[in-house]
Amino acid sequence: MHDGSEASGGHLPPDLHDTHHLWLKAILLAVWVVFSFGVCFFARDLQAWVQGWQLGYWMAAQGAVLMFMLIALVYCVVMDYFERKA
Repeated sequence: MHDGSEASGGHLPPDLHDTHHLWLKAILLAVWVVFSFGVCFFARDLQAWVQGWQLGYWMAAQGAVLMFMLIALVYCVVMDYFERKA
């Protein structure tokens, strides 16, 4: 059993770490689903032009990849914060 003492390295207790980790993953996956499927589904409705490209095309083709990279970055930063907080 993990007691959170100094001898154990000062990590968060497994149940608290797992709770924070699961909430973080759930929120980031929800953002990914909304952005990836939502924007791609409504891409034809986005008829704005940005520097000669249709916004809907750009969001469907490139925006989902950029959002995935942003989500990975946010995950790394927040998990680093959780580990440092312990």
